[in-house]
Amino acid sequence: MTCVRMNTAAPIAGALAAVCTLSLLATIQPRHAAAAENSTLADKPFADHHLALQLSDDDDKKQRLVISVAFNLLKFYSPDRIAIEVVTFGPGIALLRADSSNRKLVDSLVAQGVKFDVCMNTVETIERETGHRVPLNPNAEPVEAGVAQILALTEKGYTLVRP
Repeated sequence: MTCVRMNTAAPIAGALAAVCTLSLLATIQPRHAAAAENSTLADKPFADHHLALQLSDDDDKKQRLVISVAFNLLKFYSPDRIAIEVVTFGPGIALLRADSSNRKLVDSLVAQGVKFDVCMNTVETIERETGHRVPLNPNAEPVEAGVAQILALTEKGYTLVRP
């Protein structure tokens, strides 16, 4: 009988790397889902309806449409019965700039429980390209990635609408 000496370090290291990767993914995935769940569900425990509004265009008409949809739904259902989260990314973050012409309307919606998320990937990209930080509405809630926030919200049962 001959003994063959095998190098077991490489397979063990590969298996360990796979386990670490899976473990990391397991901790990252729930973080986003938990953030989405906690973001509105905790604030609106009696909400029967959950809506995510996507805004990814720098178009005043679309901004006003998103605002109008939010106001109309608050009126139709009442602020306690609907959870609305507006997710802005790309050019859509213009709605949440400190000097936005729609700032008073945004602030009024925030006072009624509507959340406005701003994609920090977009903000950081603009800062890198221009050398200046985007001045944001203090009511804007930073999220790491707007599209990831939309995905997390829809996975929690939110209906996505892109006016």
